[in-house]
Amino acid sequence: MSGTGTKRETYHHGALRSALLDAASAMLEAGEAFSLRAVARRAGVSQTAPYRHFADREALEAALAVRGFHELRRCLSPDGAAADSTEELIGFAVAYVRFALDRPALFTLMFGQECDDQDDERVRAAGELRGLLTDSVRGAFPAADAEALATTLWALTHGLAFLHLDGKLPAGTAEQVEARVRGSFATLRALAE
Repeated sequence: MSGTGTKRETYHHGALRSALLDAASAMLEAGEAFSLRAVARRAGVSQTAPYRHFADREALEAALAVRGFHELRRCLSPDGAAADSTEELIGFAVAYVRFALDRPALFTLMFGQECDDQDDERVRAAGELRGLLTDSVRGAFPAADAEALATTLWALTHGLAFLHLDGKLPAGTAEQVEARVRGSFATLRALAE
């Protein structure tokens, strides 16, 4: 308890890194500028505590991006299984765009900055997402060049996500966004036939 009679939110022993990421994520989604000191304050720890896990703000942002890649992967496939049909693959695309609209600040942090190929954990997390997509394309289109088609479908989906985020396409309702994503995939399929 503090002197004002309010309980201060703190982390549990051994969960400092998670508490710092939670605090940074909340600040990011609220549009608050954050520094390691501000994140420490929000997490209820000393100003030096974040340096036990993060060398600087960039390292904290990279860890947030890794967490975001894992969350996005779970949104696409809660059980981690690749799609094995066109319909499931389109469902992945819909979930991808919904994630972007639900978590715009995190999505932008994950994809809106140049990729740091020196961060093994971030590269691995992004690679797992790419692998899920490529495996899904192999399952849904066994005769296709999986790498090329995965790139095409990711570009389409990612482009739709950022067009919505940038206000170039109206966000509308979840149903309208889903219809737009499904319509884009249907158009691409019709062109391929």
